[in-house]
Amino acid sequence: VSPASLIAVGQCGNQIGCCFWDLALREHAAVNQVPSYNLFPFFLSFRVVGDGGSISKGKICSLKARAVLIDMEEGVVNEILQGPLRDVFDSKQLITDISGSGNNWAVGHKVFGSLYQEQILEKLRKSAEHCDCLQCFFIIHSMGGGTGSGLGTFLLKVLEDEFPEVYRFVTSVYPSAEDDVITSPYNSILAMKELNEHADCVLPIDNQSLFDIISKIDLMVNSGKLGTTIKAKSLVTSSAGAVKKRHQKPFDAMNNIVANLLLNLTSSARFEGSLNMDLNEISMNLVPFPQLHYLVSSLTPLYTLADVNIPTRRLDQMFSDAFSKDHQLIRADPKHSLYLACALMVRGNVQVSDLRRNIERLKPSLRFISWNQEGWKTSLCSVPPVGHSHSLLALANNTCVKPTFMELRDRFTRLYKKKAHLHHYLQIEGMEESCFMEAVSSLSRLIEEYNQLDATKCMPVEDLPRLSIAM
Repeated sequence: VSPASLIAVGQCGNQIGCCFWDLALREHAAVNQVPSYNLFPFFLSFRVVGDGGSISKGKICSLKARAVLIDMEEGVVNEILQGPLRDVFDSKQLITDISGSGNNWAVGHKVFGSLYQEQILEKLRKSAEHCDCLQCFFIIHSMGGGTGSGLGTFLLKVLEDEFPEVYRFVTSVYPSAEDDVITSPYNSILAMKELNEHADCVLPIDNQSLFDIISKIDLMVNSGKLGTTIKAKSLVTSSAGAVKKRHQKPFDAMNNIVANLLLNLTSSARFEGSLNMDLNEISMNLVPFPQLHYLVSSLTPLYTLADVNIPTRRLDQMFSDAFSKDHQLIRADPKHSLYLACALMVRGNVQVSDLRRNIERLKPSLRFISWNQEGWKTSLCSVPPVGHSHSLLALANNTCVKPTFMELRDRFTRLYKKKAHLHHYLQIEGMEESCFMEAVSSLSRLIEEYNQLDATKCMPVEDLPRLSIAM
Protein backbone atom coordinates (compact mmCIF):
# COMPACT_ATOMS: atom_id res chain seq x y z
CA VAL A 1 0.00 0.00 0.00
CA SER A 2 1.51 3.31 -1.06
CA PRO A 3 1.72 5.92 1.69
CA ALA A 4 0.40 9.47 1.57
CA SER A 5 1.21 12.59 3.55
CA LEU A 6 -1.37 15.09 4.76
CA ILE A 7 -0.54 18.80 4.97
CA ALA A 8 -2.96 21.04 6.84
CA VAL A 9 -2.53 24.78 6.30
CA GLY A 10 -4.29 27.58 8.18
CA GLN A 11 -7.08 27.49 10.73
CA CYS A 12 -9.66 25.74 8.54
CA GLY A 13 -7.14 23.23 7.16
CA ASN A 14 -5.92 22.23 10.61
CA GLN A 15 -9.41 21.88 12.04
CA ILE A 16 -10.49 19.61 9.18
CA GLY A 17 -7.21 17.70 9.37
CA CYS A 18 -7.60 17.09 13.10
CA CYS A 19 -11.14 15.88 12.47
CA PHE A 20 -9.91 13.48 9.77
CA TRP A 21 -7.30 11.90 12.07
CA ASP A 22 -9.86 11.55 14.85
CA LEU A 23 -12.36 9.79 12.57
CA ALA A 24 -9.66 7.61 10.96
CA LEU A 25 -8.48 6.38 14.36
CA ARG A 26 -12.05 5.70 15.49
CA GLU A 27 -12.66 3.77 12.29
CA HIS A 28 -9.55 1.62 12.66
CA ALA A 29 -10.28 1.06 16.36
CA ALA A 30 -13.74 -0.26 15.45
CA VAL A 31 -12.43 -2.54 12.69
CA ASN A 32 -9.09 -3.78 14.02
CA GLN A 33 -8.82 -5.45 17.38
CA VAL A 34 -5.06 -5.67 16.89
CA PRO A 35 -2.78 -3.18 15.13
CA SER A 36 -3.02 -3.55 11.37
CA TYR A 37 -0.84 -2.68 8.41
CA ASN A 38 -3.87 -0.67 7.22
CA LEU A 39 -2.66 2.18 9.40
CA PHE A 40 0.64 2.29 7.52
CA PRO A 41 -0.28 4.61 4.63
CA PHE A 42 -1.01 7.50 6.99
CA PHE A 43 1.09 6.77 10.07
CA LEU A 44 4.83 6.49 10.56
CA SER A 45 4.97 3.89 13.33
CA PHE A 46 2.84 2.59 16.16
CA ARG A 47 2.85 0.56 19.31
CA VAL A 48 -0.24 -0.29 21.34
CA VAL A 49 -0.24 -1.00 25.05
CA GLY A 50 -3.18 -1.73 27.27
CA ASP A 51 -5.97 -4.25 27.55
CA GLY A 52 -4.79 -7.21 25.49
CA GLY A 53 -3.30 -5.01 22.79
CA SER A 54 -6.73 -3.79 21.76
CA ILE A 55 -6.71 -0.39 20.05
CA SER A 56 -10.19 0.37 21.33
CA LYS A 57 -9.27 -0.36 24.97
CA GLY A 58 -5.54 0.16 25.08
CA LYS A 59 -3.45 3.29 24.75
CA ILE A 60 -1.83 4.11 21.45
CA CYS A 61 1.82 5.02 21.91
CA SER A 62 4.35 6.34 19.40
CA LEU A 63 1.66 6.43 16.70
CA LYS A 64 2.61 9.45 14.65
CA ALA A 65 0.50 10.84 11.83
CA ARG A 66 2.28 11.28 8.51
CA ALA A 67 1.35 14.94 8.59
CA VAL A 68 2.68 18.49 8.56
CA LEU A 69 0.65 21.14 10.38
CA ILE A 70 1.18 24.77 9.33
CA ASP A 71 -0.50 27.90 10.64
CA MET A 72 0.72 31.45 11.05
CA GLU A 73 -1.48 31.85 14.13
CA GLU A 74 -0.70 29.32 16.80
CA GLY A 75 -4.17 29.14 18.39
CA VAL A 76 -5.66 26.16 16.52
CA VAL A 77 -2.45 24.11 16.51
CA ASN A 78 -2.06 24.74 20.26
CA GLU A 79 -5.63 23.52 20.79
CA ILE A 80 -4.80 20.33 18.89
CA LEU A 81 -1.63 19.84 20.97
CA GLN A 82 -3.65 20.19 24.18
CA GLY A 83 -6.47 17.94 22.96
CA PRO A 84 -6.97 14.16 22.94
CA LEU A 85 -4.93 13.73 19.72
CA ARG A 86 -1.84 15.53 21.03
CA ASP A 87 0.28 12.35 21.03
CA VAL A 88 -0.61 11.56 17.41
CA PHE A 89 1.27 14.55 15.99
CA ASP A 90 5.03 14.88 15.93
CA SER A 91 5.86 18.24 17.51
CA LYS A 92 8.83 18.51 15.12
CA GLN A 93 6.40 18.49 12.17
CA LEU A 94 4.57 21.69 13.14
CA ILE A 95 5.20 25.21 11.85
CA THR A 96 3.53 28.14 13.58
CA ASP A 97 3.92 31.89 13.94
CA ILE A 98 2.11 34.32 16.21
CA SER A 99 1.28 37.28 13.99
CA GLY A 100 -1.06 35.61 11.45
CA SER A 101 -1.53 36.62 7.81
CA GLY A 102 -4.22 39.21 8.46
CA ASN A 103 -6.63 37.76 5.86
CA ASN A 104 -4.10 38.79 3.20
CA TRP A 105 -3.02 36.32 0.49
CA ALA A 106 0.11 38.38 -0.19
CA VAL A 107 1.31 38.08 3.42
CA GLY A 108 0.81 34.31 3.43
CA HIS A 109 2.28 33.75 -0.03
CA LYS A 110 5.01 36.37 -0.36
CA VAL A 111 6.06 37.10 3.23
CA PHE A 112 5.60 33.82 5.11
CA GLY A 113 6.32 31.76 1.99
CA SER A 114 9.82 33.22 1.70
CA LEU A 115 10.36 33.25 5.46
CA TYR A 116 9.42 29.60 6.04
CA GLN A 117 10.34 27.97 2.71
CA GLU A 118 13.41 26.12 4.01
CA GLN A 119 11.66 25.04 7.19
CA ILE A 120 8.65 23.77 5.21
CA LEU A 121 10.95 21.86 2.86
CA GLU A 122 12.72 20.24 5.81
CA LYS A 123 9.40 19.06 7.29
CA LEU A 124 8.18 17.75 3.92
CA ARG A 125 11.40 15.81 3.37
CA LYS A 126 11.14 14.30 6.83
CA SER A 127 7.51 13.31 6.16
CA ALA A 128 8.58 11.60 2.93
CA GLU A 129 11.86 10.03 4.06
CA HIS A 130 10.31 6.92 5.61
CA CYS A 131 8.30 6.13 2.46
CA ASP A 132 9.50 3.62 -0.13
CA CYS A 133 7.13 5.16 -2.66
CA LEU A 134 5.20 8.23 -1.52
CA GLN A 135 2.04 8.31 -3.64
CA CYS A 136 0.54 11.72 -2.94
CA PHE A 137 0.33 14.79 -0.79
CA PHE A 138 -3.09 15.82 0.55
CA ILE A 139 -3.26 19.57 1.10
CA ILE A 140 -6.21 20.92 3.09
CA HIS A 141 -6.77 24.68 3.19
CA SER A 142 -9.35 27.40 2.79
CA MET A 143 -9.46 29.99 0.03
CA GLY A 144 -10.83 33.01 1.91
CA GLY A 145 -8.23 33.77 4.57
CA GLY A 146 -4.56 34.70 4.35
CA THR A 147 -2.56 31.67 5.50
CA GLY A 148 -4.68 28.96 3.87
CA SER A 149 -4.98 30.74 0.54
CA GLY A 150 -1.50 32.30 0.44
CA LEU A 151 0.87 29.90 2.16
CA GLY A 152 -1.30 26.92 1.16
CA THR A 153 -0.83 27.66 -2.53
CA PHE A 154 2.84 28.65 -2.08
CA LEU A 155 3.28 25.13 -0.75
CA LEU A 156 1.98 23.66 -4.03
CA LYS A 157 4.82 25.20 -6.02
CA VAL A 158 7.34 23.95 -3.43
CA LEU A 159 5.92 20.43 -3.71
CA GLU A 160 5.95 20.55 -7.50
CA ASP A 161 9.63 21.55 -7.53
CA GLU A 162 10.79 19.19 -4.79
CA PHE A 163 8.57 16.14 -5.48
CA PRO A 164 7.56 16.45 -9.17
CA GLU A 165 6.47 12.81 -9.44
CA VAL A 166 4.20 12.84 -6.36
CA TYR A 167 0.54 13.71 -6.93
CA ARG A 168 -0.83 16.85 -5.30
CA PHE A 169 -4.45 16.49 -4.14
CA VAL A 170 -5.97 19.66 -2.74
CA THR A 171 -9.15 20.05 -0.71
CA SER A 172 -10.06 23.73 -0.99
CA VAL A 173 -12.84 25.27 1.10
CA TYR A 174 -14.36 28.21 -0.77
CA PRO A 175 -15.95 31.15 1.11
CA SER A 176 -19.66 31.83 0.88
CA ALA A 177 -21.03 35.11 -0.49
CA GLU A 178 -21.79 36.15 3.12
CA ASP A 179 -18.22 35.50 4.27
CA ASP A 180 -17.08 37.79 7.07
CA VAL A 181 -13.65 38.28 5.47
CA ILE A 182 -14.19 41.24 3.15
CA THR A 183 -10.99 40.53 1.20
CA SER A 184 -11.91 36.88 0.55
CA PRO A 185 -12.62 37.50 -3.18
CA TYR A 186 -9.06 38.83 -3.63
CA ASN A 187 -7.56 35.93 -1.70
CA SER A 188 -9.62 33.34 -3.57
CA ILE A 189 -8.84 34.72 -7.04
CA LEU A 190 -5.09 34.89 -6.32
CA ALA A 191 -5.17 31.36 -4.89
CA MET A 192 -7.12 30.04 -7.90
CA LYS A 193 -4.27 30.96 -10.25
CA GLU A 194 -1.89 28.83 -8.18
CA LEU A 195 -4.35 25.92 -8.08
CA ASN A 196 -4.75 26.14 -11.86
CA GLU A 197 -1.00 25.92 -12.37
CA HIS A 198 0.33 23.63 -9.65
CA ALA A 199 -2.36 21.17 -8.44
CA ASP A 200 -3.08 17.74 -9.95
CA CYS A 201 -6.59 17.45 -8.48
CA VAL A 202 -8.70 19.95 -6.56
CA LEU A 203 -11.81 19.08 -4.59
CA PRO A 204 -13.65 22.41 -4.19
CA ILE A 205 -15.92 22.54 -1.14
CA ASP A 206 -18.40 25.37 -0.72
CA ASN A 207 -18.91 26.69 2.82
CA GLN A 208 -22.50 27.59 1.98
CA SER A 209 -23.27 24.04 0.86
CA LEU A 210 -21.87 22.65 4.11
CA PHE A 211 -23.95 25.11 6.10
CA ASP A 212 -27.08 24.15 4.12
CA ILE A 213 -26.46 20.48 4.93
CA ILE A 214 -26.15 21.22 8.64
CA SER A 215 -29.31 23.34 8.46
CA LYS A 216 -31.15 20.33 7.01
CA ILE A 217 -29.99 18.27 9.99
CA ASP A 218 -31.32 20.98 12.31
CA LEU A 219 -34.68 20.86 10.54
CA MET A 220 -34.83 17.08 10.76
CA VAL A 221 -33.99 17.18 14.47
CA ASN A 222 -36.55 19.91 15.19
CA SER A 223 -39.26 18.12 13.21
CA GLY A 224 -38.62 14.90 15.09
CA LYS A 225 -37.81 12.96 11.91
CA LEU A 226 -34.62 11.64 13.45
CA GLY A 227 -36.35 10.47 16.58
CA THR A 228 -33.80 9.32 19.14
CA THR A 229 -31.08 8.57 16.60
CA ILE A 230 -29.24 11.80 17.35
CA LYS A 231 -27.36 11.99 20.62
CA ALA A 232 -27.81 14.87 23.03
CA LYS A 233 -24.17 15.93 22.81
CA SER A 234 -23.68 15.40 19.10
CA LEU A 235 -21.37 17.59 17.06
CA VAL A 236 -24.43 19.30 15.60
CA THR A 237 -25.77 20.23 19.01
CA SER A 238 -24.47 22.52 21.69
CA SER A 239 -23.00 21.29 24.94
CA ALA A 240 -26.34 21.97 26.57
CA GLY A 241 -27.98 19.49 24.22
CA ALA A 242 -29.96 22.15 22.36
CA VAL A 243 -29.57 22.35 18.61
CA LYS A 244 -27.47 25.30 17.52
CA LYS A 245 -29.42 28.23 16.17
CA ARG A 246 -29.54 28.65 12.41
CA HIS A 247 -27.70 31.96 12.40
CA GLN A 248 -24.70 30.36 14.07
CA LYS A 249 -22.39 28.41 11.78
CA PRO A 250 -21.61 25.04 13.37
CA PHE A 251 -18.09 24.76 11.99
CA ASP A 252 -17.31 21.54 13.86
CA ALA A 253 -20.10 19.72 12.06
CA MET A 254 -19.20 21.34 8.71
CA ASN A 255 -15.55 20.30 9.13
CA ASN A 256 -16.72 16.80 10.00
CA ILE A 257 -18.48 16.43 6.65
CA VAL A 258 -15.27 17.36 4.80
CA ALA A 259 -13.30 14.94 7.00
CA ASN A 260 -15.75 12.19 6.05
CA LEU A 261 -15.16 12.96 2.39
CA LEU A 262 -11.41 12.43 2.96
CA LEU A 263 -12.16 9.30 4.97
CA ASN A 264 -14.06 7.79 2.02
CA LEU A 265 -11.50 9.04 -0.48
CA THR A 266 -8.69 7.23 1.34
CA SER A 267 -10.64 4.08 2.29
CA SER A 268 -9.12 2.01 -0.52
CA ALA A 269 -5.65 2.85 0.77
CA ARG A 270 -6.59 1.89 4.32
CA PHE A 271 -8.77 -1.20 3.91
CA GLU A 272 -9.10 -4.18 1.63
CA GLY A 273 -11.71 -4.43 -1.09
CA SER A 274 -12.58 -6.42 -4.18
CA LEU A 275 -12.01 -3.39 -6.43
CA ASN A 276 -9.60 -0.98 -4.76
CA MET A 277 -8.65 2.33 -6.38
CA ASP A 278 -5.21 3.92 -6.02
CA LEU A 279 -5.32 7.64 -5.44
CA ASN A 280 -3.24 8.30 -8.54
CA GLU A 281 -5.91 6.50 -10.59
CA ILE A 282 -8.33 9.32 -9.76
CA SER A 283 -6.21 11.87 -11.58
CA MET A 284 -5.40 9.44 -14.40
CA ASN A 285 -9.05 8.62 -15.10
CA LEU A 286 -10.89 11.81 -14.18
CA VAL A 287 -8.62 14.58 -15.50
CA PRO A 288 -8.53 14.46 -19.33
CA PHE A 289 -6.96 17.93 -19.65
CA PRO A 290 -4.39 19.37 -17.20
CA GLN A 291 -6.25 22.53 -16.24
CA LEU A 292 -9.67 20.89 -15.88
CA HIS A 293 -8.73 19.16 -12.64
CA TYR A 294 -11.58 20.38 -10.41
CA LEU A 295 -13.71 17.48 -9.17
CA VAL A 296 -17.20 17.97 -7.74
CA SER A 297 -17.82 15.69 -4.77
CA SER A 298 -21.01 14.28 -3.29
CA LEU A 299 -21.36 12.10 -0.25
CA THR A 300 -24.16 9.78 0.80
CA PRO A 301 -25.35 9.23 3.41
CA LEU A 302 -24.79 12.97 3.79
CA TYR A 303 -24.98 13.01 7.55
CA THR A 304 -22.15 10.63 8.40
CA LEU A 305 -21.10 12.72 11.37
CA ALA A 306 -19.04 11.03 14.05
CA ASP A 307 -21.84 10.63 16.54
CA VAL A 308 -25.04 10.98 14.54
CA ASN A 309 -26.89 7.87 13.41
CA ILE A 310 -29.07 8.35 10.36
CA PRO A 311 -31.36 5.53 9.19
CA THR A 312 -29.71 3.58 6.39
CA ARG A 313 -30.64 4.54 2.83
CA ARG A 314 -31.56 1.80 0.40
CA LEU A 315 -28.63 0.97 -1.86
CA ASP A 316 -30.25 2.13 -5.11
CA GLN A 317 -31.48 5.33 -3.42
CA MET A 318 -27.91 6.00 -2.29
CA PHE A 319 -26.74 5.98 -5.91
CA SER A 320 -29.56 8.31 -6.93
CA ASP A 321 -28.73 10.69 -4.07
CA ALA A 322 -25.11 10.97 -5.21
CA PHE A 323 -26.25 12.68 -8.43
CA SER A 324 -28.83 15.01 -6.89
CA LYS A 325 -27.97 18.64 -6.23
CA ASP A 326 -28.87 18.29 -2.53
CA HIS A 327 -25.91 15.99 -1.93
CA GLN A 328 -23.20 18.03 -3.67
CA LEU A 329 -20.53 19.70 -1.55
CA ILE A 330 -20.65 22.74 -3.80
CA ARG A 331 -23.82 24.48 -4.96
CA ALA A 332 -24.24 22.70 -8.28
CA ASP A 333 -26.59 20.46 -10.23
CA PRO A 334 -24.43 17.96 -12.14
CA LYS A 335 -27.43 16.29 -13.81
CA HIS A 336 -28.04 19.39 -15.91
CA SER A 337 -24.39 19.86 -16.83
CA LEU A 338 -21.81 17.88 -18.79
CA TYR A 339 -19.76 15.03 -17.35
CA LEU A 340 -16.19 14.49 -18.55
CA ALA A 341 -15.78 11.52 -16.21
CA CYS A 342 -17.12 10.18 -12.91
CA ALA A 343 -15.72 8.01 -10.12
CA LEU A 344 -17.89 6.06 -7.68
CA MET A 345 -16.14 4.99 -4.47
CA VAL A 346 -18.37 2.58 -2.58
CA ARG A 347 -17.86 1.18 0.90
CA GLY A 348 -19.64 -1.75 2.55
CA ASN A 349 -21.24 -4.99 1.45
CA VAL A 350 -21.84 -3.98 -2.15
CA GLN A 351 -21.25 -6.20 -5.18
CA VAL A 352 -19.81 -5.29 -8.58
CA SER A 353 -23.20 -6.26 -10.04
CA ASP A 354 -24.85 -3.60 -7.83
CA LEU A 355 -22.47 -1.01 -9.23
CA ARG A 356 -23.10 -2.01 -12.83
CA ARG A 357 -26.87 -2.14 -12.38
CA ASN A 358 -27.01 1.36 -10.91
CA ILE A 359 -24.69 2.84 -13.52
CA GLU A 360 -26.89 1.43 -16.29
CA ARG A 361 -29.99 2.72 -14.50
CA LEU A 362 -28.61 6.27 -14.10
CA LYS A 363 -26.79 6.65 -17.41
CA PRO A 364 -29.83 7.78 -19.45
CA SER A 365 -30.36 10.77 -17.13
CA LEU A 366 -26.71 11.90 -17.20
CA ARG A 367 -24.96 13.78 -20.00
CA PHE A 368 -21.47 12.50 -20.71
CA ILE A 369 -19.21 14.17 -23.25
CA SER A 370 -19.43 12.52 -26.67
CA TRP A 371 -15.90 11.09 -26.71
CA ASN A 372 -16.12 9.54 -23.22
CA GLN A 373 -19.57 7.97 -22.91
CA GLU A 374 -18.15 5.16 -20.77
CA GLY A 375 -16.19 7.51 -18.51
CA TRP A 376 -16.81 5.66 -15.23
CA LYS A 377 -14.23 4.64 -12.64
CA THR A 378 -15.38 2.49 -9.73
CA SER A 379 -13.97 1.15 -6.50
CA LEU A 380 -15.31 -1.16 -3.80
CA CYS A 381 -13.99 -1.15 -0.24
CA SER A 382 -15.40 -3.93 1.92
CA VAL A 383 -15.25 -1.94 5.19
CA PRO A 384 -18.21 0.46 5.65
CA PRO A 385 -18.07 3.64 7.76
CA VAL A 386 -18.72 3.07 11.45
CA GLY A 387 -22.46 2.84 12.11
CA HIS A 388 -23.47 2.37 8.46
CA SER A 389 -23.96 -0.61 6.18
CA HIS A 390 -22.65 1.21 3.11
CA SER A 391 -21.68 4.64 1.79
CA LEU A 392 -20.83 6.27 -1.53
CA LEU A 393 -18.47 9.06 -2.53
CA ALA A 394 -18.93 10.33 -6.08
CA LEU A 395 -16.24 12.46 -7.72
CA ALA A 396 -17.29 14.09 -10.97
CA ASN A 397 -15.35 16.11 -13.49
CA ASN A 398 -18.38 18.13 -14.49
CA THR A 399 -18.98 21.57 -15.97
CA CYS A 400 -21.40 22.36 -13.11
CA VAL A 401 -18.39 23.74 -11.21
CA LYS A 402 -18.35 26.73 -13.58
CA PRO A 403 -21.02 28.86 -11.78
CA THR A 404 -18.96 28.72 -8.57
CA PHE A 405 -16.00 30.20 -10.44
CA MET A 406 -18.17 32.79 -12.20
CA GLU A 407 -19.67 33.96 -8.93
CA LEU A 408 -16.18 34.24 -7.46
CA ARG A 409 -15.05 36.36 -10.41
CA ASP A 410 -18.12 38.62 -10.06
CA ARG A 411 -17.43 39.20 -6.36
CA PHE A 412 -13.80 40.00 -7.16
CA THR A 413 -14.79 42.45 -9.91
CA ARG A 414 -17.16 44.37 -7.65
CA LEU A 415 -14.40 44.90 -5.09
CA TYR A 416 -11.58 45.50 -7.55
CA LYS A 417 -13.57 48.04 -9.57
CA LYS A 418 -13.45 50.35 -6.55
CA LYS A 419 -9.82 49.40 -5.79
CA ALA A 420 -11.10 48.75 -2.27
CA HIS A 421 -8.55 47.31 0.19
CA LEU A 422 -5.99 47.04 -2.61
CA HIS A 423 -3.35 49.04 -0.73
CA HIS A 424 -3.07 46.25 1.89
CA TYR A 425 -1.78 43.97 -0.85
CA LEU A 426 0.33 46.43 -2.85
CA GLN A 427 2.41 47.38 0.18
CA ILE A 428 3.78 43.82 0.27
CA GLU A 429 7.06 43.45 -1.62
CA GLY A 430 6.57 41.62 -4.91
CA MET A 431 2.85 42.47 -5.21
CA GLU A 432 1.66 44.63 -8.10
CA GLU A 433 -1.72 45.28 -9.68
CA SER A 434 -0.65 43.01 -12.52
CA CYS A 435 -0.82 40.07 -10.07
CA PHE A 436 -4.58 40.62 -9.80
CA MET A 437 -5.00 40.99 -13.55
CA GLU A 438 -3.06 37.79 -14.23
CA ALA A 439 -5.10 35.92 -11.62
CA VAL A 440 -8.50 37.00 -12.99
CA SER A 441 -7.31 36.27 -16.55
CA SER A 442 -6.31 32.76 -15.47
CA LEU A 443 -9.77 32.21 -13.98
CA SER A 444 -11.49 33.63 -17.07
CA ARG A 445 -9.56 31.22 -19.30
CA LEU A 446 -10.68 28.34 -17.10
CA ILE A 447 -14.31 29.47 -17.30
CA GLU A 448 -14.01 29.76 -21.08
CA GLU A 449 -12.77 26.16 -21.29
CA TYR A 450 -15.91 25.05 -19.46
CA ASN A 451 -18.02 27.22 -21.78
CA GLN A 452 -16.54 25.47 -24.81
CA LEU A 453 -17.33 22.08 -23.30
CA ASP A 454 -20.88 23.14 -22.45
CA ALA A 455 -21.36 24.18 -26.08
CA THR A 456 -20.96 20.52 -27.09
CA LYS A 457 -23.84 19.34 -24.87
CA CYS A 458 -26.36 19.34 -27.70
CA MET A 459 -24.08 17.61 -30.18
CA PRO A 460 -25.30 14.13 -31.18
CA VAL A 461 -23.43 11.22 -29.66
CA GLU A 462 -21.98 8.83 -32.21
CA ASP A 463 -23.16 5.29 -31.58
CA LEU A 464 -19.85 3.58 -32.23
CA PRO A 465 -19.83 -0.20 -32.47
CA ARG A 466 -18.13 -1.99 -29.58
CA LEU A 467 -15.15 -4.23 -30.22
CA SER A 468 -16.08 -7.87 -30.25
CA ILE A 469 -13.80 -10.50 -28.76
CA ALA A 470 -12.76 -13.20 -31.20
CA MET A 471 -13.34 -16.63 -29.72
